[in-house]
Amino acid sequence: MLHRLDDQDLGGGAHDHPPHRGRAVRIGIGGPVGCGKTALVAALCRALRDELSVAVVTNDIYTTEDADFLRREAVLPTERIVAVRTGCCPHTAIRDDITANLDAVEDLVDQFDPDVVLVESGGDNLTATFSYGLVDRQIFVVDTAGGDDVPRKGGPGVAGADLLVINKVDLGPLVGADTERMAADAERVRDGKPTALTSVRTQPITEVVDWVRAQVPVAA
Repeated sequence: MLHRLDDQDLGGGAHDHPPHRGRAVRIGIGGPVGCGKTALVAALCRALRDELSVAVVTNDIYTTEDADFLRREAVLPTERIVAVRTGCCPHTAIRDDITANLDAVEDLVDQFDPDVVLVESGGDNLTATFSYGLVDRQIFVVDTAGGDDVPRKGGPGVAGADLLVINKVDLGPLVGADTERMAADAERVRDGKPTALTSVRTQPITEVVDWVRAQVPVAA
């Protein structure tokens, strides 16, 4: 059955309502192909799994590759990682018809009663946002190799996400990206919402972990 969305669901602005108490906090992670979404999910699972109950839903158009990677890395027990094969543009499955993702999340909640469910979108463009019928908070990931003008260009993902992650800052000098300008541009378009500069594979992601932890009532 198609999940029908109201106008608020379709917007890319900040979510001003608190997460629903008494159920898992659902955090969507979106961004372009290759920006480091799956690596970020893996790092979050490793950082939080000893203190919180965590589950993950991944999205790929045709494969289960992201879920398979997380299982191989043993970031969580395999049964806590569920793959959705969307068969369509990634934003369709996280915003326009969220049925498959919502079913996956609710199955994990029924089985494990987690504190937090991370929902990773397939790689998409700067307009990609999650329905707030599916998630409580949104993280949008970009990377320096995608161009240091990306934050300045804005778009619903960059401007509206509850947390923007600028990843692969260690590659900035190699690709000619000015990470300080990226941070300044992000601050200008994000209206006070937080931005974290990271290199997920080479540095601790303390700022992102702390932000996720702060969204979970039991960790407050």
